[in-house]
Amino acid sequence: MNHFKGAELYIDNVESWEVDTMIKAVCFDLDNTLLDRDRSLHSFLVDQYARLNMFHHVKKDLFMNRFIELDDRGYVWKDSVYETLIREFYMDGHTVEGLLSDYLLHFQNHCIPLGPVEEVLGELRAKGMLIAIISNGYHQFQSDNLRALSIHLYAHTILISESEGMRKPDKRIFQSIAGKMGVQVEECVFVGDHPINDVKGAKDAGMTSIWLRSEGYSVPDHADAIIDQLQELLSVLSEMEQ
Repeated sequence: MNHFKGAELYIDNVESWEVDTMIKAVCFDLDNTLLDRDRSLHSFLVDQYARLNMFHHVKKDLFMNRFIELDDRGYVWKDSVYETLIREFYMDGHTVEGLLSDYLLHFQNHCIPLGPVEEVLGELRAKGMLIAIISNGYHQFQSDNLRALSIHLYAHTILISESEGMRKPDKRIFQSIAGKMGVQVEECVFVGDHPINDVKGAKDAGMTSIWLRSEGYSVPDHADAIIDQLQELLSVLSEMEQ
């Protein structure tokens, strides 16, 4: 049975899972690792533009491109993005709070997985691996996105930075998730798209780090392995276990 407890999601009777390999847990980033954030955001923006008349004096492509630029891969929170859009596009009478509320309410309806996420997670669980998620971001928003993709059904532990009071690449959040699963950091693999927040952060904490290649980033020197698609993870893990 799955439960939310504070910032984490856990599964009862984890001790009954049998793991015979040195790798006992596979931990994942969320955005642009399990969640195809680029496609999800595009889908949301198409929908928001269509629903809200405030944007219609601005061409859709201009609105969407400017939003994506300001968003900076999700590293700029949307209150700042909408504040700039309101100012630049003269959307008088509309508030940052209203637009942000719309984003928080509707984005989860546009979540698209990055590849065969449930298939990969299902295979990992079938092999007896513990599965964990570490995501920087706001707890309720990221929790809604995890549920939208059904990822919470596969994860033993989920840590979201807002609730933890620390963010990747702080090595303490990686060490914390290993402790919550009852394994050593050396027995964990971390998979993520960001060379610093994910790959270096996990490596500094003592985990094996796997970089999911992402456009716009240089290849990190500290990655133990590099994959181009999520489904390649299974073969990489098999090789590591030999």
